[in-house]
Amino acid sequence: MFWGLQYFSVNFTVIFYSVLMLLNSNYYYYYYYYNFYLFLQDGMGHLRITEKGLKLEGDSEFLQPLYAKEIQSRPGSPLFLQSSKNVSVNILNEKKQLVSQLIAGSHGVHARGKMLEVKSSAGKLLFSADDHEVVVGAERLRVMGAEGAVFSNSVETPHVRAEPFKELRLESPTRSLYMEAPKGVKIEADAGDFQATCRSDLRLESKDGEISLDARKIKLLRLPEGKASPSGTRQTVFEVCVCPNGKLFLSQAGTGSTCQISSNLCL
Repeated sequence: MFWGLQYFSVNFTVIFYSVLMLLNSNYYYYYYYYNFYLFLQDGMGHLRITEKGLKLEGDSEFLQPLYAKEIQSRPGSPLFLQSSKNVSVNILNEKKQLVSQLIAGSHGVHARGKMLEVKSSAGKLLFSADDHEVVVGAERLRVMGAEGAVFSNSVETPHVRAEPFKELRLESPTRSLYMEAPKGVKIEADAGDFQATCRSDLRLESKDGEISLDARKIKLLRLPEGKASPSGTRQTVFEVCVCPNGKLFLSQAGTGSTCQISSNLCL
């Protein structure tokens, strides 16, 4: 009685494993046939052969260089290019020589070519650079650095201004600063002061015209004063004297001109 039950249990185990092996073999056969069928029909796995070329679905890894005329994502989906080191885009000419290159890596983005252009969505030129010049086509160029903009050579522009309620400083710490224009240089401070400071001489020169000082009050501070009048009375009114070399000094006013008394200041 017990021997019959043990024999039935062994036979059932053998039958179970036999059916399991048969199902596995059918599964692998079906999987192989399905992939082979897909390869024969229109591609292999996620790779499809269409009228426009190859269509690849999912993530893909290329171990060797990929040569293609055009690479685009599915409409409405982004295109990702990912690399553990860098992504390089090289443009070659007919002689297989490198003419343009774009490298995006861990140290930044590097571009190499004869010219670089950046345009807006409307086609307006915003920025371009080549060996001869750099052009900024935007309506405004804003420099946000604390030290401002540093130019090693000359700068040509029709308009320089600061932001509203901000100061505008034109400075050359170790050399000279020149502002030239064939039709004139205009400096305006509509809501503040204009200040020019130098360590040595400040010169205002007009070769063919004149220099006009137009203001309600004109102050000439720290002018040298001549000797007091012989009468000994201290005057609070002075006259401005001009030396032949253009130097100015003050002399106490009298009934007549007193500039001759202090003419030694012209030396």
